[in-house]
Amino acid sequence: MESCDLRLLKIFEEIHKTRSVTRAAINLGLGQPAVSVALGKLRRHYNDPLFVRTSNGMEPSAVGAQVAERIHDAIAAMELALGHQARFDPATARRSFSIAMTDISQLVLLPALLERLRRLGPGIVVDVDTLSAETARKLETGDSDLALGFMPQLEAGFYQQALFRQNYVCLVGSRHPRVGATFDRSDFESEEHAVVTTSGTGHLIVDAEIARQRIRRRVALRVPNFLGAVSVVEATDLVVTVPVRLGELMVARGQCRAHPVPFERKR
Repeated sequence: MESCDLRLLKIFEEIHKTRSVTRAAINLGLGQPAVSVALGKLRRHYNDPLFVRTSNGMEPSAVGAQVAERIHDAIAAMELALGHQARFDPATARRSFSIAMTDISQLVLLPALLERLRRLGPGIVVDVDTLSAETARKLETGDSDLALGFMPQLEAGFYQQALFRQNYVCLVGSRHPRVGATFDRSDFESEEHAVVTTSGTGHLIVDAEIARQRIRRRVALRVPNFLGAVSVVEATDLVVTVPVRLGELMVARGQCRAHPVPFERKR
């Protein structure tokens, strides 16, 4: 069998137990595409569909029912031989996790995450990768264990959990020569802007909303990340639109001011 390992067998067993590729993926913490790929490998090996769709879910074929018994016994034997621990214990774990993050997540979430890991899992190493258009594929293949960021484009098959919700604010330098205590739509349209051209995240919804409402925006700078844009805004008279949590952190540094985005997102 191509790449037959305990992971493939556990995927089969979970599909057999839940009668659903989607529920199996959720229970195993995998993306639905990854589970479908694994099922395809098993089907090619046995030259049988193994499971067929019915009104009651994914029912095993005759071959699938026979295989299920053997796989259950095989998993039990392999786990016993490998000294399998059913429960992950971070205190004794010695492994690395690959986490895809935006530059915002690295600033807002990573310090607290790392501080907690150092207390609860001192043997765990975190490898941070940049969130990009390749992140979904890396999650499917297992090259990335987790992704943190705003990614509404991910397929429904990926297990996802909302950590918090936030709006956007417009940042200007603390000594901006024209923007004072207020910032309205006319200010937004008359000032020059720095624009963040992220890939693989959902922050392009700001650009889409500006285009949908036909708001004029004079773009003077395009940069690939938010932190670079904020650094420029602190030292110039440009404006940048950023998520509110990043805005709060930047305002606390004392080099810029935040204003509510002067237009509402249309639902």
